[in-house]
Amino acid sequence: MAIDKKQVEEIVRAVGGKENIEAATHCVTRLRFALYDESKVDTESLDQNDLVKGQFSSQGQFQVVIGPGLVDKVYDEMIQITGGDRSSKDDVKAAAGKKQNPIQRAIKTLSDIFIPILPAIITAGLLLGINNILTGPGIFFDGKSLVDVYPAWKDLASIINTIASTAFTFLPALIGWAAVKRFGGSPLLGIVLGLILVHPDLLSAYGYADAVNNGTVPTWNLFGWEIEKIGYQGQVLPVLVSAYLLAKMEIFLNKRVHDSIKLLVVAPVTLLITGFLAFTIIGPVTFAIANAITSGLIYVYDSYAALGGLIYGGLYALLVITGMHHTFLAVDVQLIGSQGGTFLWPMLALSNIAQGSAALAMMLVLREKKMRGLAATSSVSAFLGVTEPAIFGVNIRYRYPFIFGMIGSAIGGVLLTMNNVQATSIGVGGVPGFLSIFPDKWGVFFIGMAIVLVVPFVLTVLFGRAKLRKEDRSASNETVAEPKAATSQSASGVTSSTAKTDPNQRTRSAAQVGDEAVNTLEIMAPLTGQAVSLEQVPDPAFAEKQMGEGVAIEPSGNVVVAPFDAQVAHVIKSKHAVILEHASGLQVLIHVGINTVSLKGEGFNMHVEAGEHVKAGQKLLEFDRKVIEDAGYPLITPIIIPDGQDMVERVEVTTGDVTSNQSGVLKVHLKG
Repeated sequence: MAIDKKQVEEIVRAVGGKENIEAATHCVTRLRFALYDESKVDTESLDQNDLVKGQFSSQGQFQVVIGPGLVDKVYDEMIQITGGDRSSKDDVKAAAGKKQNPIQRAIKTLSDIFIPILPAIITAGLLLGINNILTGPGIFFDGKSLVDVYPAWKDLASIINTIASTAFTFLPALIGWAAVKRFGGSPLLGIVLGLILVHPDLLSAYGYADAVNNGTVPTWNLFGWEIEKIGYQGQVLPVLVSAYLLAKMEIFLNKRVHDSIKLLVVAPVTLLITGFLAFTIIGPVTFAIANAITSGLIYVYDSYAALGGLIYGGLYALLVITGMHHTFLAVDVQLIGSQGGTFLWPMLALSNIAQGSAALAMMLVLREKKMRGLAATSSVSAFLGVTEPAIFGVNIRYRYPFIFGMIGSAIGGVLLTMNNVQATSIGVGGVPGFLSIFPDKWGVFFIGMAIVLVVPFVLTVLFGRAKLRKEDRSASNETVAEPKAATSQSASGVTSSTAKTDPNQRTRSAAQVGDEAVNTLEIMAPLTGQAVSLEQVPDPAFAEKQMGEGVAIEPSGNVVVAPFDAQVAHVIKSKHAVILEHASGLQVLIHVGINTVSLKGEGFNMHVEAGEHVKAGQKLLEFDRKVIEDAGYPLITPIIIPDGQDMVERVEVTTGDVTSNQSGVLKVHLKG
């Protein structure tokens, strides 16, 4: 397809001109800009550009959605127009990172460190929850636990506790691995550093307070310098600071030590110096800082419990939007390690439920079938601890359910803090969250759960229906202006809109073009997993259908197969996406994961080449789930029918469990 140079020039002007572009690159669907000043972007001009399917800003990058098969041509033309240098994804990411303030960079750093180890922490939390059920007194029998009444279960509970507590006992090793990797060093050295800090020869941090009271804290005597011989179990700050030092020292030595002796010099020197400083300076100082922070939180919690619950419980969902909620993972872990429990995490669990309840209420408010379906599925996800689909897909879109969710969560937070409800560990949020709560506080937690279920639901339904009635009255008295749209007439005389309306309106418009005969192409599922609506994809370009209709699959396997007999139209260089073309001319994009372009092909193995003909069910590519998950990228895989294909009349989507080669996950109705 030929590119109109004037339209590309308009894109350059709309982003502030070439002098406003610090760096630019592209992925399979969009242009990615690091701009000097985003306030210079002319969004209206971009909206009116036929090449542009959508636009948004994320993590310092301004992204212009063009669509697959076209974006690379637009990028090439743009480079010729601006005379700029081609940039890599890392160049743009680095330039974009400079735009973030220190707080944003710190939050992102913590997020990059803790998200990869979160599955291990959550798993440990769930297992500790099971242990709580077995060993908690008063749950099944008055004053006694299950293992007290049935001693045969005691050793089973002990094994479960050993398995569950390992992640927390050796938490510095997990943090060391993730932190050193994030700071650019060798992850293996990070693991060793973490294990050094919890070596069995050291006094456990959990026994430090008693040892101080008894005057039995062991010490090292370095030529008269007394150093406490303690470990850092459950501590966050000591290993974070030590990991940063280790990574920077390793990088420094790697650049200066000759290759022939690197193995003998770099790792030993790095570990020796970092370990020595960790025990002599970094550990004691950060240990004191961590204890001071913990003491401050405990003081606020003890003195102003209701206020703390109101603020944290009410604003937690807002923290999710900004990404700052990842910061509190470190606080939770610190509280658990030093105090044996956290009062923050129970409020997180109730916030999850509150947002899910508000989203569920929208089922009784919304009239559009597809959005009602999204409200239902995203609410279930929130009840199980994952709120992003509910928050970004439904609640933020309509605003008032998000606000009512925060109100319910704030009330629940006050109840929890006033009754000293704490969690023994970080587990799964939402309804299963009770497993991590101290069993003697389950009753209060369940009351809080009832509050966050009822309050947001009732308020959302009442306000939403009142809002609908008001809109209906206004509609009966006013003429509703149609969105401004460019129109084009098909050969059969049917006029279709090309306005950039909301995705639901676009679906309705497409469904109205139904007077002419159509052929139906049933597209098989290219992966095994759970098919979900595009609205649940954590990326605006896909979720808002800026590139076209389709479906997404949460894969349970790691193989992508051809969903029909096709020709491979395009293979993305980073191997994470492929475009197939059917004999009818219809093109389909299969895009594995979100932002996986940043992996530069790592973890992907492409089995086909552009121009190759493939049969339905033939293997297209394989991907390494662990590589993608460890990098912190979602595995959800959109299957898109790109906009601009005049042959498409409408697209039907089927969701639910699917297997590779299962027919009908998408039904594409072709004109004529």
